[in-house]
Amino acid sequence: MTLLKKHIIFPVVTVFAVTLFFGCESNFKEVQKINFSDFVPGGDADNVNLKYTDSGLIKSILVSPKMLDFSNVEFPFTEFPKGIDVTLYDNKAKRTFITANYAVSYKLTNIIDLQGKVKIKSENGQMLETEQLYYDQKNEWFFTEKKFKLTDLKGSSNGQGIDFSKDFKVINSQRISGEFESAQ
Repeated sequence: MTLLKKHIIFPVVTVFAVTLFFGCESNFKEVQKINFSDFVPGGDADNVNLKYTDSGLIKSILVSPKMLDFSNVEFPFTEFPKGIDVTLYDNKAKRTFITANYAVSYKLTNIIDLQGKVKIKSENGQMLETEQLYYDQKNEWFFTEKKFKLTDLKGSSNGQGIDFSKDFKVINSQRISGEFESAQ
């Protein structure tokens, strides 16, 4: 009699354990789906041409083949995965031109991260080239710790680490070498 009970109880326990296992697996997958959120942009635009104005004056023009808006995430940002071409205007309508292969603009900090063959050029002929450059929109200030090449009418220099105003009037460089004409 005990042998018969043993043979009946074992299959019943096995069926019960298997049912519990598959029941928990199904619930676990549902819990995973609840906690999983797709990291997708809230907006997606092609062939962007944005003009920023203040008091009726154009302050900047941004052109990009692709813009992804991630304003729907905790730390919102806008990404330009195919590069940007920006023209900045000062109060006297003097222009500064910026190009980069990739850019990200962080909304909370007002910092733009420019990457890949970054070039910034003033109307006065000054040009800076680097692989990464940050722009502080609030203070209108550029900075990088990467290697750079700075060229103007007096010559060119290379270095690593530089920060400067958007009009190139104030330039602070760290390690620098190059040739310049001396002022006489």
